[in-house]
Parts: sequence; structure tokens; C-alpha cells
Amino acid sequence: MVMIACRADGKPFAICDAPYMGLVACRPAMTPPDPPPPAGVCCDALSHADMKCLGQYKDSPLLPSLRIDLKLALQLLEKCQLPHPAPC
Repeated sequence: MVMIACRADGKPFAICDAPYMGLVACRPAMTPPDPPPPAGVCCDALSHADMKCLGQYKDSPLLPSLRIDLKLALQLLEKCQLPHPAPC
């Protein structure tokens, strides 16, 4: 079963200006032990993201509960060849 989250106005749900489904595509690249390279849809989502906003999640217990490794997550910008913003 696939579910796409939409807002009340019918637009796709976004987190920190990044499309939710794009961020979902990033999950394999942030999951140990042997993550694959990030998918194109992941990199595209990150290119639209407000990275300062996403930085608010760095100390969240949510990431470990989703088996997302913060160190791998922080490497995505470089792997996607995106500019590095100021630290969160």
C-alpha cells in the first residue's frame, strides 16, 4: 500500500520545503551498515530543502528510531554535490 501525504489544499506534504516523498527516497542512503548512493529524487529534494530547518532534527530521537544514521545523513549534501550551508 502506498500513501502520499497531501495538505488540505491538495499540495504534496513537505518538510522544511523538501518534498516528503523525496526525503523518503533519502532513507536508504542514511541507513547503516552499507548505504547505497542517494537516489536522484533524494538529491532533488535536498536541493529544495531549507537546511537550517532540517538541522533542527539533528538531536531528535526520531532519527535513531527510524534507523537513520546522522553521520550518513550529513554526508548527503556532499554525495549529492550540493553546497554546504552554515552548520545547523
